[in-house]
Amino acid sequence: MEIKNIIFDFGGVLMDWDPRYMYRNVFDNETEMEFFLENICNSEWNVKQDAGRSFDEATEELVLKFPKYENQIRIYFSRWIEMIGGAIDENVVLIEDLKDKYRLFGLTNWSAETFPLVFNEYPFFKELEGIVVSGTEKIVKPDASIYKLLLNRYGLTANESLFIDDNKENIIAANKLGFKTIHLSEKVNLKEEFKKLAL
Repeated sequence: MEIKNIIFDFGGVLMDWDPRYMYRNVFDNETEMEFFLENICNSEWNVKQDAGRSFDEATEELVLKFPKYENQIRIYFSRWIEMIGGAIDENVVLIEDLKDKYRLFGLTNWSAETFPLVFNEYPFFKELEGIVVSGTEKIVKPDASIYKLLLNRYGLTANESLFIDDNKENIIAANKLGFKTIHLSEKVNLKEEFKKLAL
């Protein structure tokens, strides 16, 4: 089947997001910052916001557990926008050429509270026909149901769709559903991968 639809993950594919961008201005040394990001405001905690939990609830939970770090925990949300490094331009620029030939979509694990902070700041989001945000749907990748939701909402067929993500687990889940995929690891050049597929 030929590819008719291209679906982008955002973080690590089209957007550069890293809490270190903000926390390097907060902590005096990298060691303490890394301890904080691995043990307190870590990815397991953050993904619950991507799944729909409010930042208020998430913040209060951690403040009770780690009162010593109350200030650092509270600014995770209040200064969240400082974690954005900007668009990944070499990938975003590809959208312009693709949009005339393919239907383009986004499928992202992202909090419903923070995604609006970037949506209006980066014009490429509006070039996509539709975006499914995990925090709004309260389902996160690699749960198969969020991929199926995208397919059903926009009338897509998995084997006519190319899905691009930097997370291997999300790629595996998409493969099982019949998507064509590109795992965008650090060594992979998206433009070159598109050439291989004759896109």
